[in-house]
Amino acid sequence: MTRLVEREKQWETLNDLLGSARGGRGRVAVISGPIAAGKTVLLERFTEEAISLGALVLEAAGYRAERYLFFGILRRILDGAAPLDPAVHAEATALLDGVAAQAMDPGDTAAAVEVGMRVLPHVCASLLRVARDRTVVIAVDDVHHGDELSRAFLLCLARRIRQSGVLMVLTEGVRLLPAQLDFHAELRRQPHCTAISLPLLSADGTARILSGPFSTAAAGRLAADCHDTTGGNPLLVKALLEDGLAALGDSEPFQQLAPAETFERAVLDCLHRGDPDMLAVARGIAVLGAAAPTSLVARITDVHVRAVELAVQDLTRCGLLRDGAFRMTATRAAVLAAAPPGALSALHQRAARLLHEEGAAALDIARHLVATRKPAEEWAIPVLQEAAEYALVEDDPQFALSCGELAVDSCPEGSRRTALKSRLVSIVWRSSPVAAEGHLRQLSREFSAGRLSDRDLLHAVSCLAWMGEARPAAEAVRRLQTAVQQAEEAGQPFAYAPATLAAAQSWLSLVSPPVRETFTADGPGLTARPAPAALGTAAPYDMPEDAHLPAAEALRTALRGGPGDTAVAEATRVLQRYHLSDCTLTPLVLAVLALVYAGRLDLALTWTDRLLAECSARNAPAWQAALGVVRAEVALRQGDLPGAAAQARQAMSLISTQCWGAGIALPLAVLIEAETQMGNLAEAMALLEQPVPELMLETQLGLHYLRARGRCHLATGRYHAALRDFLTCGELMQAWGMDAAELAPWRLDAAEAWLAIGNVARAREYVEQHEQREAGPSGVQPRGHLLYALARTSGDLAYRLKRLTEAVELLEQGEDRLQLARALGELGSAHRAAGDYNRARMFVRKAWHVAKSCGAQPLCQQFTRGQDDGEPVTTGREAEPPREAEVLSEAEARVALLAVRGHTNREIATKLYVTVSTVEQHLTRIYRKLKVKRRRDLPARLWDLRLPEIA
Repeated sequence: MTRLVEREKQWETLNDLLGSARGGRGRVAVISGPIAAGKTVLLERFTEEAISLGALVLEAAGYRAERYLFFGILRRILDGAAPLDPAVHAEATALLDGVAAQAMDPGDTAAAVEVGMRVLPHVCASLLRVARDRTVVIAVDDVHHGDELSRAFLLCLARRIRQSGVLMVLTEGVRLLPAQLDFHAELRRQPHCTAISLPLLSADGTARILSGPFSTAAAGRLAADCHDTTGGNPLLVKALLEDGLAALGDSEPFQQLAPAETFERAVLDCLHRGDPDMLAVARGIAVLGAAAPTSLVARITDVHVRAVELAVQDLTRCGLLRDGAFRMTATRAAVLAAAPPGALSALHQRAARLLHEEGAAALDIARHLVATRKPAEEWAIPVLQEAAEYALVEDDPQFALSCGELAVDSCPEGSRRTALKSRLVSIVWRSSPVAAEGHLRQLSREFSAGRLSDRDLLHAVSCLAWMGEARPAAEAVRRLQTAVQQAEEAGQPFAYAPATLAAAQSWLSLVSPPVRETFTADGPGLTARPAPAALGTAAPYDMPEDAHLPAAEALRTALRGGPGDTAVAEATRVLQRYHLSDCTLTPLVLAVLALVYAGRLDLALTWTDRLLAECSARNAPAWQAALGVVRAEVALRQGDLPGAAAQARQAMSLISTQCWGAGIALPLAVLIEAETQMGNLAEAMALLEQPVPELMLETQLGLHYLRARGRCHLATGRYHAALRDFLTCGELMQAWGMDAAELAPWRLDAAEAWLAIGNVARAREYVEQHEQREAGPSGVQPRGHLLYALARTSGDLAYRLKRLTEAVELLEQGEDRLQLARALGELGSAHRAAGDYNRARMFVRKAWHVAKSCGAQPLCQQFTRGQDDGEPVTTGREAEPPREAEVLSEAEARVALLAVRGHTNREIATKLYVTVSTVEQHLTRIYRKLKVKRRRDLPARLWDLRLPEIA
């Protein structure tokens, strides 16, 4: 039998009253309490106790549906009075039937009461005669739902039982209707009437219930949270416990019990036990989602304000509400889930309109508009637009998408709907570019028809190029150029500014160079003509105010081998001028790539990290993926192979392969190259098997993939396949006008393939071609690569030594540590060939350490062939601790160690948290103390120096 927790006093009071009735002194007990406080359970337990003591129990209950049924409760009492003489029972029933028959109108309660009051004393007398022989307990549950005639009978009987063996036990709610107040007042004024109140459970009482199936310690841990969730409502506590037991099984709980189906049913049970207004008000509060003014709840539920106040009181008393809002989201969810869809939609519509009239926040209004699942009205479309932008700021792209879709669906065809569709594409693009493809195709039809704004046109073109749709986009732009030219010649207004179309042409031609053939020689050129002043257009860089054209110019400058400073300045201007957004993501990515191709890896790294930090707080995986792969490309060019591979994989994991579109070329290229250089050839070959878009090789990023594939073929012994890839890459670069070594040094790659084949003459030929093309001023890194290639293709040992020495000096100043390791190793081989074994050993040792720091395992193995372990071995005096460190200060030793390991001055400054100038000063003193002139002359034995700060 279920324990009665925190009901001991009430139980004792009822037993005392029963004892009094058994002694011939009748009593009346009125049990009141909130909904689901346990009144019925207490009454049932007490009647069982009374029966066990030999009392005659006559039970009945009031039902809301039978409130107007004459003598409903009384008839059930009489039907349960078995000891009543059949003749007396028949007489009483006949009297009740006669009263009902005399009432002209079934709803005329007043007439029925007037007639019934004449017969009720006779019925009471019949029951009192039964009480002469045994104690009678009359138990009526929910008496407030009984009909008026039955309540009149109970009052009549209550006045007559004081000197009899009758105990009346009635239960009622806390709040009574006006028609029930007279009965309640009259009953309470009887001297033998006792009021018994049932409050909700306390936290200690909740713990006592939980201690049944759980240990005392576990019940103590859970009690506070459980009480907070249920408010101490016994029905909800037991339902929550049942859900917890179902989820835990025989396990001991260590976390808060989670509401589930039983709890949800208990919530609905509480609501349906109350008045209809209480259910309606609960739905209204659930729709509003938080504490709301009573007047607002009344307006959306169409319930009188006073009724709402009373319903809120009832909901608070039974533990469902706290401070006007539901205690738990699970409680609110249960109320919403049980509401009919049509009624729920109507509530949300009313709530949205009323909140809009009161000037509520757009996000609050939009949540109701979206929840209606119906097209919004005209006034709501701007609200949805504003809410979508706020949702993006609050990092909720899914809700922003819902607002955008509803705005588009609610807006009639026209320019406004087109603008909404364009914004929707941007929102979807953040999370899944492939999901935006359907919207994008619709948008492409819009811009072909001239219904997009200038800014939206450029963004649409950029998205189409990403998805491999550059050719259709170019054809549409070409048609628009023709239409604009014809309109301009006829003196008519035209849809787009020539500057916009010129920017679109320039962008497409750069991202996918083969589309240039779409724009015929006699068509509109790249130079934008000023549009009519009436349209408010300006120069290309001012109109449209967009990042695409300047970013394209910066990248084009870098790829054409123009002055590096110019490309850097243009790219930096774009990065400084435009903040990260949906429309500027791709231009900013290309601006950073321009810095990469211009040889400024330090600037590219700084800007990439800054942009990644900016978008890390936003839920925009497509942004993070695009920027992350550029960060991987920088790491690859710096020689950080494990870092490049890890960053490329992370970028690819953020969005699906389909979402990358033609842009998949770059992360795949970085990953293939990094895995190849690290010696993971099986992994690299597996990556080559991954399907890629057919049009990928028609893009500028496709050149990266083509070169990486060639490098993988070269490492796996497929020399002719590698040569074919390198030459194809070169043909495309020449045809596209972007034959820049910074993009892909295909001639040097081809020379390396010819060397592997064994054709040194052809290798030398390609290296000389590269030298002629790079005859002008070039960066440290490209020049170092060239000198390394010249040395490898020369048979003159002195020439090799000279070129390799120059290459090492240049590469030590640059950031490509992997190429530095190759040059150091080749220089060591050259010194070995010259018979200078000490210098050979020194350079090979340096090469091994640099290759090790890069993660280039094949190079490390190449430098340690013939050794017993992985690291070059030294013997004799070279195995002794480096004495050079004894003459250096601690700070100088740190700088010297990092310098001999191949770090640049900037990298040393970063690692040691000092300025570049400080590093240079330390190096000057180091050279003087060690009696050397250059960085490469630093003693190799400094490699053995170990300092805790930089070990």
